Amino acid sequence: MSTATVQEPTEVSAPTRFWNRQRRLGVALIVLGAVAALVFGPLAHSETARFTLSEDAQGAALSINGQFGTILFGLLTVGAGVALMAGVAKRWQTTLLAVGIVAFLLSFLCWQVAGKFLPLVDTADGTLQLALPLILGALAGVLGERSGVVNVAIEGQFLMGAFFAALVGTMATSVWAGLLSAAVGGVLIAAMLAVLAIRYLVDQVVVGIVLNLLAVGITGFLYERLMQPDAQSYNQPPALPTWRIPGLANIPVVGPVLFDTNILVWLALILVVVIHFGLSRTRWGLRTRAVGEHPTAADTVGIRVRGLRYLNVLLGGVIAGAGGAYFTLVATGSFNKNMTSGAGFIALAALIFGRWTPIGALGAALFFGFAQKLATYLSAVGSPVPSQFLNMLPYLATIVAVAGLVGRVRAPAADGQPYIKS
Repeated sequence: MSTATVQEPTEVSAPTRFWNRQRRLGVALIVLGAVAALVFGPLAHSETARFTLSEDAQGAALSINGQFGTILFGLLTVGAGVALMAGVAKRWQTTLLAVGIVAFLLSFLCWQVAGKFLPLVDTADGTLQLALPLILGALAGVLGERSGVVNVAIEGQFLMGAFFAALVGTMATSVWAGLLSAAVGGVLIAAMLAVLAIRYLVDQVVVGIVLNLLAVGITGFLYERLMQPDAQSYNQPPALPTWRIPGLANIPVVGPVLFDTNILVWLALILVVVIHFGLSRTRWGLRTRAVGEHPTAADTVGIRVRGLRYLNVLLGGVIAGAGGAYFTLVATGSFNKNMTSGAGFIALAALIFGRWTPIGALGAALFFGFAQKLATYLSAVGSPVPSQFLNMLPYLATIVAVAGLVGRVRAPAADGQPYIKS
C-alpha cells in the first residue's frame, strides 16, 4: 500500500521592481555628475578656486584648480550614482545619496569660484542667519503635527511676531520687551488655530490659511494707520545685540558663526536639542507621539488628548513668534507689510523634508538657508548663471527637496484629523 506524499506549498514572494527608488536616485546622480563633468568642466576656468577660512580674501584658504575640481567632483557624483545602481546595502544608501549631492554642489562651486574666492565664515554665518526663522518655524510645526494638528499658520505667526516685536520694542525702547511680545503675537494666532481646529473641529488646513490672511490684513492695516505715519514712535525697535564668547569665538569658521552671534541662534539650537530629547525620552514626548498616532488609544489610557494638543500648539506659537522677531529685530530693523514673504511655508516644507523630527527640520532649514545665501553670493560675483534662476534657487530647492528627496515619508497617522471623544 503506497502512501501519498503531500507537498508543502512554496512561498512565492512578490518580484522586486527593477526601477525602484534606489536605482532612480542612482540614475539622477549619474545624470547630475555627467552634467557637472562634461558641461561645468569645460566652462570652468583653469584658475584657482579659493575657499577662505576668514571673511575676506586674506588668510588661510582651501585651494583647488577650478576646472580640475569641477571634473573631479562631477566624477565622484557619477561614482555615487553607479554605487546606488549596483544595489548597495540599505544602510549605505542615505550616505551615498548625501555624498553624491555634496559632490555635485562642490563641483558647481569649483566652477563658479574659479579665479575668485568664497569666504566660508560669511557663507556659514549667512546660511545660519537665513535659516534661523525657518528652524524656529519648523520646530513649531513639529510640536503641532506630532500631536495631530497641522500648523499651516506658521506664516501668520511669523508676521504677528514681527509686528509685535517692532511695535512694543519701539514703544518700550527695549529689545527684550519686543522679543517677549513677539512670542505673544505668535501665541495669539496659535490660540485661534487651537480653538478652531481642536474645539470646533474646523478643517485645519483651511483655518491655517485663513489665519495667515488675517495676520496679513491686521498687520498691514496697523502698519498703514500707525507705523507708517509715525515710524519714529512705533517702528524703530532696537536691534538684538550680538554676544561674543571669548576663546570659543576664535575657533576657525565655527567660532564666529556660533559664538559671536545673537541669542536667537542659541535659542534655536538649544530648542532643537531640547525638543528632540523631549519627544524621544520623556513622558510628555511619549504622550505627544501617542496622541499624534492613535488618539483614541491614548485616551483609553488616561491621556488628555485635547489638552495635550492645546499645549503643544500654544508652545509652537511661542517658538514661531520668536522666529518672527528675527525679521524686525535682526534682519531689517523695522516692520514692513508682508515682510516674511512666505517664510512660513518654507518652514512647513522644511518640516516635511525633515521627516517631522527636530534634527531633520534643522538640516532642512540649513539646506534652504544655504540655497538663499548661495544665490546672493553668485549674484554678487557676476555668475554667468542668469540672475532670475539664482533668485528662484531657494524655491527650486524647496520643490526638489519635498517632491524628490524625501522619498516615502509617513506623517503622524492622526495628523490633521480632529478628535471627537466618544
